[in-house]
Amino acid sequence: MAGRYLVGIDVGTTGTKTIIFDCQGQIVSVGYTEYTCHYPQPNWVEQDAEELIEAVFTTNRQALKKGGIDPAEIASIAASSQRACCVFVGHDDKPLKMISWQDNRTAEEVAEIDSKLGSDEYYRITGMPNTPTWLLPKILYVRNKEPELWDKTKKHVQLQDVILKAMGADDYYTDESGIALSGYWDTDNLCWSDKIIDTFGIDRDMMAKVLPSGTHVGGISKQAAERSGFLEGTPICMGIGDQNSAAIGAGVVYPGMLSVSLGTGGMAVAFLDKKYRDPSGQTIICNHALHGKWQFEGLQNGAAGVFRWFRDEIATLEKAQAEADGTDVYAKLNEMIADVPVGSGGLLCMPHLAAAASPRWNLDARGMFVGLTFSHGKAHMARACMEGIALEQKDIIHSIKANNIQVDTARIIGGATKSEIWNQIQADAYDMPTETLKVKDAGSLGSAMCAAVGVGLYKDAREAADDLVKFDKRYEPIPKNVKVFEELYGVYCDIYNALDKNGAYARLSRMQEAN
Repeated sequence: MAGRYLVGIDVGTTGTKTIIFDCQGQIVSVGYTEYTCHYPQPNWVEQDAEELIEAVFTTNRQALKKGGIDPAEIASIAASSQRACCVFVGHDDKPLKMISWQDNRTAEEVAEIDSKLGSDEYYRITGMPNTPTWLLPKILYVRNKEPELWDKTKKHVQLQDVILKAMGADDYYTDESGIALSGYWDTDNLCWSDKIIDTFGIDRDMMAKVLPSGTHVGGISKQAAERSGFLEGTPICMGIGDQNSAAIGAGVVYPGMLSVSLGTGGMAVAFLDKKYRDPSGQTIICNHALHGKWQFEGLQNGAAGVFRWFRDEIATLEKAQAEADGTDVYAKLNEMIADVPVGSGGLLCMPHLAAAASPRWNLDARGMFVGLTFSHGKAHMARACMEGIALEQKDIIHSIKANNIQVDTARIIGGATKSEIWNQIQADAYDMPTETLKVKDAGSLGSAMCAAVGVGLYKDAREAADDLVKFDKRYEPIPKNVKVFEELYGVYCDIYNALDKNGAYARLSRMQEAN
């Protein structure tokens, strides 16, 4: 292998990061830029794929410049990206439309899947609950309701696929761990489901080619070299879906290991070395970066994204002050929270700003603050957001344990781990030790691992994780805090169940759709 550096690109929901690592897994330099989601209607979420591709190239140039890196020293490049985003690509290979994983417009298509196949059979084949999140209902939606767009569409692919193509891959390629979220992949047998594809008339020629993560798929093209700053011909390798990437970047490559990621959305991932289905059909089972292995996933639609909403919509003064001072607004929010007691003085945040995913799967669920009194202030609300996000993860972890999957320690990853307070909140809420990592950007490290595997530095992701993933700090649950969170979790469940069963969520959802 030529070159001294590996590049891991992480294309998230609200920002893209390029990290250049040395071959010991140490961060050398970072490039980062943010962008927005678009909300044409309630429950609709779209993004501009061209904007995200440009963000990749922008952060490539930033990372090279900041690190003073000679592009000739780059050994290999791979990307992780948000999964289940359906990109409709035209015959000129330009993206026409991108529907986000957070989008919930496809209730009718979900009903169509249930009617023609049955949600139980759908779950048996795919390991995916029948929800709007996956590509299949998005494809059916466009085919059924946007015929002009459909007629212009050459391919319907995921985000990583168009990024690789823009960088120089000779075709549209997708990784076998992330393709499970297409909704027409047989996760047990690692192949397309003929039954689903035939039932819904999906054209195989419109799909990407599936490859294991870490497969060499080409080199940086001349055009991509001009846009990225990388040397033409630099190897690009099959990357991985963001949560699959974060799992291996956290070292979740053995049974008993759990990662909890709090990005825009949240995810708890447990390693599985055998085929598995949740008897309740409520949790995600997809393929792992290790070929022939699986992972149990609990999805949270709104995690740190909820706290970001609080920053932008409620903590506007603190944000403006931080911008004026040149300081970090999140550091200011942590200072505010420091004096607020565990449990936020009985103020509970239900963090369902983007509906409820695992294990409840309720498109109508909505976010709220419950228990507000005149004694509560902005600091209480800030801490309640952190606690509510952790309680939703607790709900997911409860479902993992209910499936008799043993997890002993949670590796916590994502930007939220910069907050010592939030790290301890997670340990207390989950009632298990939590560990942070030396490289907190596990998604970028995971994609760099794929880059390393693709050029032969490691034989697979497990060998790469054993060498590159390094533990940082451990947080033990505090018994008196655990007791508070157990009580708060009971209230959380009771409030959710009451609003769901009496139809309040559904009525609010219909009112929002009417507007």
